[in-house]
Amino acid sequence: MAISLSVVLLLAIVLVVMIRGGSIKAGPAVVAALFGFFLAGSGLGPTITNVLNEVASSISKISF
Repeated sequence: MAISLSVVLLLAIVLVVMIRGGSIKAGPAVVAALFGFFLAGSGLGPTITNVLNEVASSISKISF
């Protein structure tokens, strides 16, 4: 749960920066956000969550 909230916060920050920077307009940003919202509610939502959790787990195991 903490990972998904962190990812949502990070993506929200990126989206705001892109809107303010002019690389994406508000309309396409709303469409992208709605797409993500509805994609999460579809049958692919749990699969995407599992993949992202595995990637985060793999990254956290890397030691420098």
